[in-house]
Amino acid sequence: HQGRAADDLLRKCVGWTWRVKLALSTERDLFARLRESAELVAIQVFGNNIRDLLLAAPAGPRVVMGLDPGIRTGVKVAVVDATGKLVDTATVFPHEPRRDWEGSLHTLEGLCRKHGVQLIAIGNGTASRETDKLAADVIKRHPGIQKVVVSEAGASVYSASEFASLEMPDVDVSLRGAASIARRLQDPLAELVKIDPKSIGVGQYQHDVNQSELARTLDSVVEDCVNAVGVDLNTASVPLLSRVSGLSGVVAKAVVRWRESHGAFRHRRQLLDVSGLGPKTFEQAAGFLRIRGGDDPLDMTGVHPESYPVVQKIIAAAGLPVHEVLGRAEVLGRLRPEQFAADGVGLITVKDILRELEKPGRDPRPDFQVARFNDGVEDITDLREGMILEGTVSNVAQFGAFVDLGVHQDGLVHVSQLSHKFVQDAREVVKAGDIVKVRVVEVDVARKRIGLSMRLDAAGAARGPRENRFEPARGKGPSRAAAPAAPSSTAM
Repeated sequence: HQGRAADDLLRKCVGWTWRVKLALSTERDLFARLRESAELVAIQVFGNNIRDLLLAAPAGPRVVMGLDPGIRTGVKVAVVDATGKLVDTATVFPHEPRRDWEGSLHTLEGLCRKHGVQLIAIGNGTASRETDKLAADVIKRHPGIQKVVVSEAGASVYSASEFASLEMPDVDVSLRGAASIARRLQDPLAELVKIDPKSIGVGQYQHDVNQSELARTLDSVVEDCVNAVGVDLNTASVPLLSRVSGLSGVVAKAVVRWRESHGAFRHRRQLLDVSGLGPKTFEQAAGFLRIRGGDDPLDMTGVHPESYPVVQKIIAAAGLPVHEVLGRAEVLGRLRPEQFAADGVGLITVKDILRELEKPGRDPRPDFQVARFNDGVEDITDLREGMILEGTVSNVAQFGAFVDLGVHQDGLVHVSQLSHKFVQDAREVVKAGDIVKVRVVEVDVARKRIGLSMRLDAAGAARGPRENRFEPARGKGPSRAAAPAAPSSTAM
């Protein structure tokens, strides 16, 4: 302002323009950018937690009894065999108002003896700890059975779904949930793919973020996990097959129909006989589909059929039959990858093939291990500061991890309490499904809040940021920090 006649008018014009036009639009733009970046972080957290759950350790082919806890409606019971087939169901009423504890025990004991139950899966909903006591009494009379508390998130959604009605048409809706709980202990990936990822509930603000972007991200994560683990072509369900790269829902149904009418697939090339599955689809999907006990041992591996000629050269160079080459690292280690690289097959592809042949049909998921909840700790009022407990990580955010201690209320380990060293993101230390040891640092019964710490003293076996976890044993697969983001079949 220089005191000229028009300077007052110019100043008012500039001020009005800022207040009425520029400030409002700039503020809206900044808030939109902030919201967009926040949504991306929330979606990423949701996707990471879904990946961790899908790649959780499978119990494998064991006979499992699933218990869906309830009080007045009773505890729903479902027994599935080693292949996941539902073989028996029941409903018991050990809790209020009937309190038929002995009758419930008798029923569960009979099912255990009849079907040779090896594991008991208990849903973590209402009356979970009370039902856990019931399972403990069963185990006292039948030593050798293990009990595991399983997240039942999404089980009710599955039980009322169209696929569940097709899979178990003559079974009551409430009992379908118990069957789902049992199966997700056998193989979390195979069971959870039947449920909309958004219904599993391991994310934050999932109803506030961009729904189309959330759905796209979660679908991509599920597909990545399925392709990373691989799918058994002769046992996979339609929802699991439809998650394989290149296979649509229609083609997945055609594969299952072919399997039901012609019997088990003997080799991958039979996929080309399936109606609607052409050469391009075969090229995309074949490397992710496994055939165990088929005509060609290579069909059990992640090597794509297009690369079988390269494998034949490798086998010829080794001078041994194919079954003596697979899984023999000392034999494959003597071969030079450069001698097998040729037109169309690069050195990197050959190295991938050799790695796959060293561990054919490997499962990237960790070994199965059971968390042990402390006896006598069933409610938040049973917690005391200083207690050392074992629990399962149920959810992870950047600011910390939520741990299920079996008291109906998850406790929070703040990111500052995860390690003795600085941790920027909680996922650097833990992931959903981890079994961890924690110390109770705060209990607020009125607000139902539990503060936990993984910074244990010497008696609690304190360790560094990546070593202070109570980790499951790892006999196979990579470390939990190496969950594959974009897996692909070898030599695609």
